[in-house]
Amino acid sequence: MTDVNVLNVNLYGNRVGTLTNVGGDRTIFAFTDAYIEDAERPTLGLAFKDEFGELMTEFRMYQKRVSPFFSNLLPEGRLRRYLAEQAAVNEEREFHLLWALGCDLPGAVTITSADRESWPPIRTGGEDGHGNDHRETALRFSLAGVQLKFSAVMEPMGGLAIPASGDGGSWIAKLPSHRFDAVPENEFSMMKLAQLVGIDVPEIDLVSVNAIKNLPGGTDGLGSSALVIERFDRLSDGSRVHIEDFAQVFGIFPERKYRSASFRSVAQVVATECAEADITEFVRRLTFNMLIGNADMHLKNWSLIYRDRQHASLAPAYDFVSTIPYIPGNDTYMKISRRKGFSDFSVDELAHLAVKSSIPKKMAIDTAKETVSLFRELWTREAPNLPIGKEVISKVESHMTRVPILREL
Repeated sequence: MTDVNVLNVNLYGNRVGTLTNVGGDRTIFAFTDAYIEDAERPTLGLAFKDEFGELMTEFRMYQKRVSPFFSNLLPEGRLRRYLAEQAAVNEEREFHLLWALGCDLPGAVTITSADRESWPPIRTGGEDGHGNDHRETALRFSLAGVQLKFSAVMEPMGGLAIPASGDGGSWIAKLPSHRFDAVPENEFSMMKLAQLVGIDVPEIDLVSVNAIKNLPGGTDGLGSSALVIERFDRLSDGSRVHIEDFAQVFGIFPERKYRSASFRSVAQVVATECAEADITEFVRRLTFNMLIGNADMHLKNWSLIYRDRQHASLAPAYDFVSTIPYIPGNDTYMKISRRKGFSDFSVDELAHLAVKSSIPKKMAIDTAKETVSLFRELWTREAPNLPIGKEVISKVESHMTRVPILREL
């Protein structure tokens, strides 16, 4: 692999900083002078603001890894291993992994080599395991999680295709899980319910896995359906909208996404940085996910979006899955305010969260009350028509009886 020591960090296509490998696998980030001096500069992330809201300009070195903001741009788990292998890059060497995958990261960030003669290797030729002969293997994907997820583009005839080079793409295709049955159907159903409750949900669809072309080998036999979600960080003309997840906001590495913050701390950021509509949206989403039994609401499943390039608002919802059918229990993984169980989500716990995060208590309780009322009505009417089995419906309904706010409002 060609050696590379400096990577350009670009925001909306303009260089705003550099990641430099200073030797010994140590990496440091620095803003450009032009970005620092620009009074109208676009926001790269809240993690780069100090306690007074001013831009930070001095950063520490990281060994083998890059700083949490950039580490969280990379995929996790099986997808990370797969893409690292395809790019002939050690998955633990994040600087080089960013070099290989930096053209299709979440949001408006791209990372390119400062040496234009030095580009990541792309394997060519051969079949993909589905009988498709490619000259380039799909490389650059984003937003990894429990399932494999791939950037995708809509074909003129309405099908889905994975771009051969992996560049761009305005959809995310989420394949069935290796571990759990019918996760795409579950997520599609919960997202549809969320949309009916009034939550901001991007366009979604449930499609046949056979409609997705150019899949890598080893994905056969996973299941019949895949979930496709319109990317809210891409516009119809191909331009990018900047986003950052809350692991980036808090400067936390991906593996600590469950342990290093709470829903109260997320609420504090939303209350400080966003508009009133975002605060009610946060309460609505929190309440909804407690009712469906989604224990997987970690920091990377909440994001901010910068539609005007400078000011944050809550990004559209994603990754709403009822985990109760797969992982029974009372644990929400992240604390609400003082406690971390579904059975702890009461009016009192929500009121405590509101007061501690400077959200008007009445607004929080009124929003939760409206959400509970709508949810009751919609669940009764819509659940039998959703692509989830009777067993899933039964488990979710049993779970609801343990959520006190459902009885209190």
